[in-house]
Amino acid sequence: MEILQQWCKMRFSFRNATVIVCFFNLITVLLLLQGFLSASSTRKLAVNQPNSVQLKYLKESEELRRAMEPLELIKRVREIQQEVYVKPEAVEQRDTKQATAVDLISRLNNFRSYTDSGSMKALEEWRKRKMERARQRELGKNGTATSQA
Repeated sequence: MEILQQWCKMRFSFRNATVIVCFFNLITVLLLLQGFLSASSTRKLAVNQPNSVQLKYLKESEELRRAMEPLELIKRVREIQQEVYVKPEAVEQRDTKQATAVDLISRLNNFRSYTDSGSMKALEEWRKRKMERARQRELGKNGTATSQA
């Protein structure tokens, strides 16, 4: 019996007990770590692959967002932006026309000194008719531009 007790004392020493407890702790940590990693990977898969209810919800929300876009307003804004880009060309043409008109007036002023009163009246009437036609064209353009708005 003494031999059995002595053998048990050698077999179950504090050192051996510490090694056994550390071994069980290590196995427990590994099992817990595996459980956490497998749970997080299944959550990632669930997030990356939405179910049919989530897909339906996403499609409905996208359709609602598209239905709420003010398409007519967007089209009108684009038209206005295009009109703004067209107007500077018209201003340039008007500037060149005004420069031409000033040149003609200066020529007429120089020419008036050499002409008689009959031709002066004819030139004045011609100039008035031209100005009236230009005003009518501008009114016609403005009338069509305002009727579109």
